[in-house]
Amino acid sequence: MKDQTTLNDPRKLHPAPPFSNQPQGAPGLARKMEPVPDHGEESYRGSSKLVGRKALVTGGDSGIGRAAAIAFAREGADVAISYLPDEEADAIEVIELIEAEGRKAVALPGDIKQEAWCRDLVEKAVSDLGGLDILVINAGRQQYRETIEELSTEDFDKTMKTNLYALHWIAQAAVPHLPSGASVITTASIQAYQPSPILLDYATTKAGIVAYTKALAKQLIERGIRANVVAPGPVWTVLQPSGGQPDAKVENFGKDSDFGRPGQPVELAPVFVLLASQEASFINGEVYGVTGGKGVA
Repeated sequence: MKDQTTLNDPRKLHPAPPFSNQPQGAPGLARKMEPVPDHGEESYRGSSKLVGRKALVTGGDSGIGRAAAIAFAREGADVAISYLPDEEADAIEVIELIEAEGRKAVALPGDIKQEAWCRDLVEKAVSDLGGLDILVINAGRQQYRETIEELSTEDFDKTMKTNLYALHWIAQAAVPHLPSGASVITTASIQAYQPSPILLDYATTKAGIVAYTKALAKQLIERGIRANVVAPGPVWTVLQPSGGQPDAKVENFGKDSDFGRPGQPVELAPVFVLLASQEASFINGEVYGVTGGKGVA
């Protein structure tokens, strides 16, 4: 997508399947995908909606987190991103893009399956940014297994730790630092509502994220803090070819959306910006679906 303002047929804005066979080992790198996802590197234009804000985005090296981090910076926010050390190559690009906007960028490599690191990364973000008022808990693990017998305890534990335990640890560490007016945004999935049989553990965690965030929103509004969920449908991210889907599904990924294609990460960025901004001052405990027509109700 070259820009956000020119009127275009949305079905033709971005690449459609079939895609090439392109397996990667987890966690994978966006730069190795074909086509490379559009995170807004050239297409997202800011309009000063988040000037002076301070954001932490987990999983900010690639995919939806990367798109949110880029958009936040272009809207005027300083941004810290967390990511796995193996994702450093992608993360460096994001740090450079944030700094290119004249904003402060903080790199936080580490494994969020570890409680101590979840708490440390929040403290480091608060210290380096000089505060925190946007929290995006987005990092996720997705590894398909064809049958319940193939879903090992180790698999199940890794998915739960990454997608749910880390959500709690990071939120618990961050909330005491959040001022009135702050925003918490979590990333769920269409899988919370229309679970795929091969994503048994992943879908379970995404349903949990919806429930957790709705409950948290009721707590936090008593402090003047909003919490909301973004629920994507099929989005072209490295999560898919790095074990999140079988190769055959990656080749036809997004074909069954209303658009005949997957979404691109940049297409979710405006939703994250809205929910982070004061324009969303009466939005709390909501689930925003960006599903390509599948819906979340």
